[in-house]
Amino acid sequence: MTKPPMLTAQQALDHLLSHAKPVSETEILAMQSALGRVLAESVNSLVDVPPLDNTSMDGYAVRTADTHTPGQTLTIAQRIPAGSMGTQLEPGTAARIFTGAPVPPGADAVVMQEDCSTPEGASDQVQVNIAPTSGQWIRRRGEDLTAGKTALTAGTFLRPQELGVAASAGLTHLNVKRKVRVAAFFTGDELSLPGEPLKPGGIYNSNRDTLLACIKSLGCDATDFGIVPDSLEATKETLRKASKDHDLIITSGGVSVGEEDHIKPAVSAEGRLDLWQIAIKPGKPLAFGAVRKLDSSKSNAVDAETAAETWFIGLPGNPVSSFVTFLLFVRPFILKLQGRDAGLPQSYPMRADFDWLKADRRNEFLRVKINAQGGLDLFSNQSSGVLTSASWGDGLVDCPPGQAVKSGDMVKYIPFSALLS
Repeated sequence: MTKPPMLTAQQALDHLLSHAKPVSETEILAMQSALGRVLAESVNSLVDVPPLDNTSMDGYAVRTADTHTPGQTLTIAQRIPAGSMGTQLEPGTAARIFTGAPVPPGADAVVMQEDCSTPEGASDQVQVNIAPTSGQWIRRRGEDLTAGKTALTAGTFLRPQELGVAASAGLTHLNVKRKVRVAAFFTGDELSLPGEPLKPGGIYNSNRDTLLACIKSLGCDATDFGIVPDSLEATKETLRKASKDHDLIITSGGVSVGEEDHIKPAVSAEGRLDLWQIAIKPGKPLAFGAVRKLDSSKSNAVDAETAAETWFIGLPGNPVSSFVTFLLFVRPFILKLQGRDAGLPQSYPMRADFDWLKADRRNEFLRVKINAQGGLDLFSNQSSGVLTSASWGDGLVDCPPGQAVKSGDMVKYIPFSALLS
């Protein structure tokens, strides 16, 4: 039997995203509880920001008609700190003004104090040593936000700066999507948790902490179902439990076709599954499907077959493969469930300060780090089992199939910081 061709990374991602639908449930949260959540509906500003024309500098509010040449001397007629209002600025006068204070009527420019001086023996006067232009150092009413106009759009991931925008718009609460609920479990009788004695021939489970942290970094609720024994029944039972209250199940390991790899038959029995070979390195095997949410009040097979489903993505077991495939495929899928813009983040052209001459027929994602010269260094061991390459690095080079890299070539760089938020 001829093997089907491997999918490209883009083909696999497009297929995943075509199935993901944003969660519909929302909740209203106070501002300080909304960090890391996704805005469910666009919000309008309640006020103009700023509410009045104001100064962005400490200095003097003036009329440009009085200061068309440097060195003009004006009488200081008023003092306007932030939080107070000035009066009409008369010809030949200036107002001492401080950052954030409203610009008085009649003034059309602010001269910062460094460009002014006090004539000797005349404390009530100021000499303006430049010729300001109209509008200089003035922030116009509503230039940031306009009352009744959109301040933040639906689907926005709420970072500290978005919460600041909402606060400046006068908002106290926001309607946000509920958190996406993700279950994770890990297969392999060789696995032990850190702190436990290692079994003969065993290893510590690094994927558990890596993937759970990745899930949480995206603002999801993560449930850890632990290490599942290498048996079909144990795998099926864990799938049934995990499907009940979650939107997505993620596993690591067991997606190959060996006798001890039970993910494929277990998911097939409890739902449906596609097992893909993806033309990437590290990575390649990826399982995608769904597990039925069995309703305990329904006992017949027809009801079970028509029950709702929980999405399933099975990742490879090698630690770097698991990490990279999460970033490339699971992260965009979760973003789509959250109602955010999905897809891979933008890559940046950067100079390779390394040689990678053994071009692969697959799309390679190389672990690299920006060096002091503004180029990229390559971790010496790109094996899918060497997780220290991801810890040492600060991003990936997206290397197309069949492409070698020589020092000085421009390559596509994706920072980890853009892949973990």
